[in-house]
Amino acid sequence: MAESLFATLFPSDCRLCSAPLTNISRLPVCEECLAAIRPIDGAVCTVCGERILTPYAVQGSVRCGLCQRVDLPFEKAAAYGSYEAELRGLVHLLKYQQVRPVANVLGRMLAEVISSMEPSFGSAEVLVVPVPLHRAKWRQRGFNQTDLITQAALKSLPHRERFVLQPSLLKRTRATRSQIGLTRHQRRENMRGAFSVTKAEQVAGPEVLLVDDVMTTGTTISECARILHRAGAIKIWAVTVARTLKIGSGNMRITKNESTLAVAG
Repeated sequence: MAESLFATLFPSDCRLCSAPLTNISRLPVCEECLAAIRPIDGAVCTVCGERILTPYAVQGSVRCGLCQRVDLPFEKAAAYGSYEAELRGLVHLLKYQQVRPVANVLGRMLAEVISSMEPSFGSAEVLVVPVPLHRAKWRQRGFNQTDLITQAALKSLPHRERFVLQPSLLKRTRATRSQIGLTRHQRRENMRGAFSVTKAEQVAGPEVLLVDDVMTTGTTISECARILHRAGAIKIWAVTVARTLKIGSGNMRITKNESTLAVAG
């Protein structure tokens, strides 16, 4: 029984690459896999965080084609890494295999994103609002992975006293179907009316930092931001651990001349 319990708590193989683990840890992931997770590189849109090939300066910022045409309901969205390979594996370990120690690793990544964005915030307190799960999904999973990641991130911030965690400020009022395979219009319709603000009096005035684990097209973040704006929030920022990038890093080359970006064969 003791050996079985030890094998469960301290597995011998990495859950991402199956290599033998050399150190005893509650995190069943090897150092090589963790080291392979890198921040997003290259030019990205300063509004939505999407990687771009040809940057266009718009009012002091560099925006992708979509953000030049559409005003998004948040000031800026940023993510730590691309939702692929080892980072995708880590997120899945937490969400679908309930390996909760992963939340601490993802939280430290998220803290880096928040710290890089912090100079843009005002001097007042910032409300931190994780994107909620529907109660049926919460009962099935037993936790909201975004809550765990957010809590871990706030513990890692040097100025964490200015961030006020509000995990129940947003409520998911109805279950939504999977966004996989849906068009942009279908995603918007799928999310419309799926969230509500529980305490509108707390939203009016302070800046709000929305947190989610993964950003795909930004539909969920945008709908949450829209609802918060309607409740009185003036400035909304968004951070995620990972995001799906339309352009992979292997498909682009950045020269020393920052105005020249070319597709690399």
